[in-house]
Amino acid sequence: MLKIEDLQLVSALAQAPSLSATARALNVTPPALSMRLRKLEAALGLALAVRTARRLSLTPEGERFAREAAALLAQLQALPESLQRDDSRLAGTLRIAAPFGYGRRHIAPVLARLALRHPGLRVQLDLRETPWPDHHDADAVVHIGVVRDSSWVARRLAPNERWLCASPQYLERHGAPREPRDLLRHRCICIRENNEDVTLWRFRRPGRRAAGQKAFETVRVTPDYVSNDGNVARAWAEQGLGMVVRSQWDAEPAVARGALVRVLPAWQLDPAPVTLLVPGRKGRSARVKALLECFDEPS
Repeated sequence: MLKIEDLQLVSALAQAPSLSATARALNVTPPALSMRLRKLEAALGLALAVRTARRLSLTPEGERFAREAAALLAQLQALPESLQRDDSRLAGTLRIAAPFGYGRRHIAPVLARLALRHPGLRVQLDLRETPWPDHHDADAVVHIGVVRDSSWVARRLAPNERWLCASPQYLERHGAPREPRDLLRHRCICIRENNEDVTLWRFRRPGRRAAGQKAFETVRVTPDYVSNDGNVARAWAEQGLGMVVRSQWDAEPAVARGALVRVLPAWQLDPAPVTLLVPGRKGRSARVKALLECFDEPS
């Protein structure tokens, strides 16, 4: 007879790239997890996964098992909530995935307010480099930038312009660029995130322009420094290492205190709106609805 632990095991295997990653997600050791998987396969009389030296992948039977296991687990988790007549007393777990910096600064306070309002609710905030599409079992995902190929509904949380910035010390040593193409002579810092082409910087000049001025200009920079952490990249820029493109929400405080200066302010970069991705109306739980209500309130 199948146990809930069996459903959780195969569902986790479908979401993680390796056996060790699955073991971490389930808080067990890889040998113990491997033994559990072998016992389950023996009980079912079929292979659920194929193991190689580098990764583990599910067989077609394993993929079907994982889909149905995930659906059953979701139904089990939603059962207590469906029995509650008073939606103001939420229970169960609400899982949110968000980018590191924005999640710490803007999402965590909203979740704290939600948790205080619903003491029976368990809240899990998972900060990741790429929350989408690597959302796994999250109930809601915060994404910065354009969302592609999503069946979930996107709700905009903030418009979020992107600014080109450098420290006053860097600009004093190297001078300020007058046009985007001048960046080819400057040291640049790039942030590797969301599988974007991070070295291609697209600029547009809004409003009225003088004769001969371009409306758009695209520059392919050669980065001197690269990081997958936006806070690290901004700190490098503040220390005078080079130019960096950062979201307005992150760069604005540094500009206000004088650690950074906005460069080429007459030019705009492609915006990166902050959106909250949630399932369609049919797939939303009362927990997700309560989360949406929290974001609708003035901060």
